[in-house]
This record gives sequence, C-alpha cells and structure tokens, in this order.
Amino acid sequence: MEYKSIREMADEWGISKRRIQVLCSENRIEGTVRIGYLWAIQANAKKPKDVRIKSEKYRKNKSDDE
Repeated sequence: MEYKSIREMADEWGISKRRIQVLCSENRIEGTVRIGYLWAIQANAKKPKDVRIKSEKYRKNKSDDE
C-alpha cells in the first residue's frame, strides 16, 4: 500500500494542509493512519465532500465533488 503526506494530498486536492488535518482527525478520509503526530493517507484515497457548504452559491469549483 502506498501512502502520501498531508502536504502531497493538499497539493493534489487543492485544499489547505490544515483542512486535511481536520478531515483526518474527524475520520472523514478512509485509509488514514496516524504515526506519532503525522498522518499518512492512502495514495488512492478519495476527497470527501465538504459538508460545511450548505448551498452551491459559495462554491469556488463546482466540479470538486467527484
């Protein structure tokens, strides 16, 4: 199994490193492993939907929910 760091996933998904840390701590990304104070995320993990957004009005990229 191949893993990526938070920084690599942030670049790939186009969201902040801090947001990915929050998603990992909330168990919203499947296949994450906590190693000490670091998170390892499976390379093939899917970006979770952003449940903070209630309407499409404020979305920057409407195609991100794939």
